Amino acid sequence: MAKRFKFMPTKLTNSSTAMSEFSFAPVAIVHSPYKQKFAIPRQPGLVTAAHGKIELLVDAPHQQVLRDIEQHSHLWLIFVFHATAEHGWKPLVKAPRLGGNKKTGVFATRSTFRPNPIGMSVVKFDGISKVDQNLALDVSGLDLLDGTPIIDIKPYIPYSDSITGATSIMAPSAESTFIDIEFSDCAKQQLQHLSAQYRDLPLFIEQVLLQDPRPAYKKLDLHCQQYGMSLYDLNIRWQIQENQCLVLSIEKH
Repeated sequence: MAKRFKFMPTKLTNSSTAMSEFSFAPVAIVHSPYKQKFAIPRQPGLVTAAHGKIELLVDAPHQQVLRDIEQHSHLWLIFVFHATAEHGWKPLVKAPRLGGNKKTGVFATRSTFRPNPIGMSVVKFDGISKVDQNLALDVSGLDLLDGTPIIDIKPYIPYSDSITGATSIMAPSAESTFIDIEFSDCAKQQLQHLSAQYRDLPLFIEQVLLQDPRPAYKKLDLHCQQYGMSLYDLNIRWQIQENQCLVLSIEKH
């Protein structure tokens, strides 16, 4: 049985009409190449080579709930921040766009630490396949942790969801990075053996690193820094100094 998630408001403005508790069971679960929070892009669509599956769990005929879904190129996924929900929330959070040190209101950000740990993400719909006996949506451009519970799926409607003239002073556009990415001889040899097994693997690694997943305060450090990240079942080691990034190795766990 799928785990149910309960969301309880701390203050009700009208106790006679408002519900004191909402309980949701996931309708799907994410199968993603991102196995840890580190290296996940901060917004969907930035890493187009990130491919995943949304396995349906809803207690209804899957062929029926997916009828005509191919009429939409993109989908909204409403999900639970399951990996951080137990840490609670605060009214002020440190926004990466503000350098990682300045605090701003939680409702002015997309922080994972929210009163109700719910997020939304838009993904490209690539088709329908299966995971075991369940139907699944093939998607790309996702920014979700493996195992993320999905509580709803909705179509992306371009004429209403893309608003002409919308602005965001805090995040007016995608962050620009000027990182030169290279693969070591060792990493190139490993890619030759792995690329057939993992779709768009070299491009995927490059796109993830171009987002510069380091904590904001680390980006001011000009010394050589080494990191590791998990993509699929691979451990990828890389180092960065100023704007030079070198992928050292790509190995299976």
